[in-house]
Amino acid sequence: MRYMATYDMMETVRNANQWFGATALSFASYPIFSMTPNPAFQWISAWGEVTERTFARMVTKPDWGIRTFTCDDGKDHLVSIDTIVEKPFGNLIQFAVPGRKPMKRRVLLIAPMSGHYATLLRSTVKSLLVHCEVFITDWHNARDIPVSAGKFDVEDYTLYLAEFMREMGPDTHVIAVCQPAPLALAATALLAEDEPDAQPRTLTLIGGPVDPDANPTEVTDFGRRVTMGQLEGTMTQRVGFKYPGVGRMVYPGLLQLASFISMNSEKHSKAFSDQIVRVAKGEDGDHDRHNRFYDEYLAVMDMPAEFYLSTVERIFKGLEIANNEFTIKGRRLDIGKITTVAVKTVEGGHDDISAPGQCIAALDLLTGVPDSKKASHVEPDAGHYGIFAGRSWRKNIRPLVLAFMDQHSDPAPKSTPKPAPAKKAPAAQPAVAKTAEKPAPAEKRAAPAPAAKAPAQDAAASAPAPAKAQTAEAPSAKATAPAPAAKPAATEKSAAKPQPAEASKTPPEAAPKSTPKSTPSPAPAAPTTKAATEQAPFAKATPSAPPAAQAPTASAAAAPATDAPKPGPKPAPRNSSNRRKVRRG
Repeated sequence: MRYMATYDMMETVRNANQWFGATALSFASYPIFSMTPNPAFQWISAWGEVTERTFARMVTKPDWGIRTFTCDDGKDHLVSIDTIVEKPFGNLIQFAVPGRKPMKRRVLLIAPMSGHYATLLRSTVKSLLVHCEVFITDWHNARDIPVSAGKFDVEDYTLYLAEFMREMGPDTHVIAVCQPAPLALAATALLAEDEPDAQPRTLTLIGGPVDPDANPTEVTDFGRRVTMGQLEGTMTQRVGFKYPGVGRMVYPGLLQLASFISMNSEKHSKAFSDQIVRVAKGEDGDHDRHNRFYDEYLAVMDMPAEFYLSTVERIFKGLEIANNEFTIKGRRLDIGKITTVAVKTVEGGHDDISAPGQCIAALDLLTGVPDSKKASHVEPDAGHYGIFAGRSWRKNIRPLVLAFMDQHSDPAPKSTPKPAPAKKAPAAQPAVAKTAEKPAPAEKRAAPAPAAKAPAQDAAASAPAPAKAQTAEAPSAKATAPAPAAKPAATEKSAAKPQPAEASKTPPEAAPKSTPKSTPSPAPAAPTTKAATEQAPFAKATPSAPPAAQAPTASAAAAPATDAPKPGPKPAPRNSSNRRKVRRG
């Protein structure tokens, strides 16, 4: 029964103020008082109306109010809210638009569990629904969750986020607003280690306390001043018998709302005073600016006490995320393991809850992410609410976030091996071989050098010309040994030594011009003249071979390309006996 009396007492105070407002509205609205020329009754009626509405909204979960949507085709489509994943402490829901072409962007909005319902992001959902498939985390009021559902702390919260990201798949863009920013970073690190393929494409952190000490505020100072024992004794209560979560330790939403209002008490007091004046003058409306904002701002819910206490102890006091020391069930998560997710931070220049500098600290923790995938933006004149749901979000921040999503929508390109050079070589080799076999022009074919680069059979067919010249000159210079002027390769040398039959069949044009009684030199590859023809009688002394054994000679190669015959048959095998006959002959 400890702490239960205080919970019921707070509910009693709230209910009483709602009743006082309703009573004042009913009393001052009697028609009889309209006959009295006193404006006091109008002021009492206006005060009662504003008071009754204010305290009634504190325990009412707002409706999403998104029923139709006009698509690009000019037609109005109904919007259905479908539950994708159902869990005891929160669901993953989708705003489906039947009949509309699926959008390329799939956005997961992580709503904060900080005392408000997920409907606090209603305007954010509307702005993104235009060109995105929108999903959002819908956290449950802790007072409606039975004790049998178990505990729910920051570790369970992180596991919920990882499960929701895994359910949506890798083609997802995550936007974490305020409180869940550091835990969304931890959930992404968990996926990076366990299931890298389930990581989202981008992660946008808006006004989150990643490093509370980077720029302290009144919220962080309060967490530093008080001890965990004081927080547990003064900020946590047990749910009363009125609700299904009776006996569960919670951090009451009414207590947190009182803390928020006390931070800007003058601003809120003036807003309600002005609203009472407008109601008294008849200038108000059920959906005017004041009611739209406070209907959402005043709708609060309880959060599990273990979640609140662990957040203060581990995120604000222990700085586990800021120091990259966050653990889940004793296992340390390394934020540096995130390598493929693009991360963007958004901060408000006038944010008094998560001051500028607290959220951008996440970029320093992402040591594995290249700088090309990091971005940050500070909206100069925006407060905490304006950076995700106000005018600054609609006009400036939203376009930047969508452009960041588009920039990193495609998956990281996989390294495709380039074709090896060996794959291109076969296409070039036949061309080279074919060129060697193809008859060349006469002036180029006279040189014996290109024949040495061809295959062995081609070298054997083209190399005999110098040897034949030496054989033809042998009778006139018997005592002179052939000069080793040009030494071919070992394989080509043996193939280049002709048989006597081949030398006898050499045409007269192939005999080079030489001077008697001198050392013969290799025959030039140019076409022969009449002087070479006069030496033909010396070739008659060599026995001739059958015509079938005739091999192509340099004179055939020197003929025009149109009359050049195709390469002849391979020469007959040569041996040492034939070589000796040539020298004696």
